[in-house]
Amino acid sequence: MEELQSQHALLLACAAILGLCVGSFLNVVIHRLPKMMESEWHAQAAELRGEPPPAHEPYSIAKPRSRCPHCGTPIANWQNVPLLSYLVLRGRCAHCRAPIGIRYPIVEILGGLSAALAAWQFSYSLAALGAMAFGWAMIALTFIDLDTQLLPDSITLPLLWLGLLLNLGGNYVPLEAAVIGAAAGYLALWSVYWLFKLVTGKEGMGYGDFKLLAAIGAFVGWQQLPLVILASSAIGAIVGIALIVFARHGRSQPIPFGPYLASAGIVALYWGPNLTRSYLAQI
Repeated sequence: MEELQSQHALLLACAAILGLCVGSFLNVVIHRLPKMMESEWHAQAAELRGEPPPAHEPYSIAKPRSRCPHCGTPIANWQNVPLLSYLVLRGRCAHCRAPIGIRYPIVEILGGLSAALAAWQFSYSLAALGAMAFGWAMIALTFIDLDTQLLPDSITLPLLWLGLLLNLGGNYVPLEAAVIGAAAGYLALWSVYWLFKLVTGKEGMGYGDFKLLAAIGAFVGWQQLPLVILASSAIGAIVGIALIVFARHGRSQPIPFGPYLASAGIVALYWGPNLTRSYLAQI
């Protein structure tokens, strides 16, 4: 028993360290992916106008090297060590001493916690790796949506297919439930979108939200979709009201829905069946 406990503790520690490293990478994705999408849109628009693509420095997830946004000094390799480098530098650039945003260590910590949670729940299994990928994707989508109100297809669509592939072996739910979950997730918000647009003449959400809920449904199955929709809607309503009352957030100013869907998706993946059974037992 002691040996099993020590092995499990080692697994959790390794998963947390891996998650911290992936969290550091997620910071790059969160910052650069929207800029890459914008650059691609400009190139496509120029092509449609019959113009040459706009000239710009090659920009991708890997290039150029990360730099301080204040002084432009390239960040040394040791300064990319997750969390520790932030603590050693005391949250400031080594060159100009400008403050480093607190979001960077927060994303790294969330990446580590997400990986440790997956290892704790699923131990040594393919399901654990899939849950890690799911959690990391939710983190990236949450912060990208908060920044830009975009949910990139380059994350949501591969995540949808990953959920279906993992459930070929029933890692989370039977494949049939996963396929129906993906379809029902997309159609549920698609229907809400068009109903709201027909009634008000306005767009209440973006297509990225449909795809995100479809990806969540591919992982957790159609049975957990009511929990995801209700929980995300409730959290979104509470946060929205709080922003209007306390932060004087304009009623017409859009609020990203992706973070609430992502949070509810995590809850559904790990605790959804237990929550659903507890609720049904009380009816």
